[in-house]
Amino acid sequence: MRWWAGICGKGGWRTPFSPERSLKPLSDLFDYLAWRGDIPMSQAPFNPVDGLILSILSYVHFDNLVPPDLRGPISLGKAAETYLALPEGRRGRVRCPSDRKLLAALARCRRFSPLGLAFAQDRFVPEEEMQFAAIAVLLEDGSAFLSFRGTDATLVGWKEDFSMSFLDAVPAQQAALDYVERFASLFPGSLRLGGHSKGGNLAVFAGALARIKVRDRILAIYNNDGPGFTRLVLDSPGYQELLTRLHTFIPQSSVVGLLLEHDEPHTVVRSRQIGLLQHDPYSWEVEGGSFVQAEEITPGSRMADQAIKGWLAGLSPQERSQFVDSLFQLLSAGEASTTADLLQPRSLQAALRSLADDRDGTRRTLVEGLIQLARSAASVWRENVP
Repeated sequence: MRWWAGICGKGGWRTPFSPERSLKPLSDLFDYLAWRGDIPMSQAPFNPVDGLILSILSYVHFDNLVPPDLRGPISLGKAAETYLALPEGRRGRVRCPSDRKLLAALARCRRFSPLGLAFAQDRFVPEEEMQFAAIAVLLEDGSAFLSFRGTDATLVGWKEDFSMSFLDAVPAQQAALDYVERFASLFPGSLRLGGHSKGGNLAVFAGALARIKVRDRILAIYNNDGPGFTRLVLDSPGYQELLTRLHTFIPQSSVVGLLLEHDEPHTVVRSRQIGLLQHDPYSWEVEGGSFVQAEEITPGSRMADQAIKGWLAGLSPQERSQFVDSLFQLLSAGEASTTADLLQPRSLQAALRSLADDRDGTRRTLVEGLIQLARSAASVWRENVP
């Protein structure tokens, strides 16, 4: 009998692998790697938890470690080891410390370490209000997983997200479509697409708007708590065609994953966090090769969704655009470029000065928009709370 070691095959408990054995509920992605890390995908097929892990991978700024084309892909294990060996000051950014911990675990995993990384793209163009990054993971069966990065800590990235409420396509969505089309023209195999947060939105958008010959090669798309779309996308033939291949996962208290509109069914995932913190994929509960499911989203999540949708419905696309422009003009008044900059004294002082001055009407636009949001929230509260 073959035995499979503990965390990615080194140390810890040991358990015989058998697809029929009963599974002890696992709490998170790292426990999943402890259970399945030494089992290649040829023996245990690709599953939604694998999809989430590879979706998170695009948050790592590998910089020049991963080639921008398909020539000479680097193994995930080698890329992870090289990245982690770099001094702190020379190492690319990650979304959170857990991303580095995940990289270290993947480097030791037979399931993930041999996979090839290639076709890395990272575009940040403030003047176009675009933040986009993606990476291709070459699987051992000859297929590829295209992983799209979610929103980073830049104000440009956050503004682009807000712009989805009044634009049929933001620059990152178009970049994602171009990325898929270019990759498919060079790679002959089947495709899987995925991402977390905005990355999930980009994956669905790119798949839905891709040419028919490309769509026919898509096995599945994994949208992990990503926002929805305008009707232009939802009514497109490509989106409707892919509905049975779209796998959308949202936590119980989802807010981001319920934004805008969705027509595809979704799976509600249990999380160890509360409220907005459930957006963190490391908090999602895992059992075997699947997520631990909840029956439905929480009442608070449902009410927040109704309030936001009601607010947006009461604003014209032009009014939404004006509100977003005013909000980010205020936030960047002190030359802030990241969310961390917003807490700096100079940024706070500049924002207060901008509000006090208000020669361009920023304060009035923001106040009017927030009043409308408060009214929508009050209306939802009255309808749902006895």
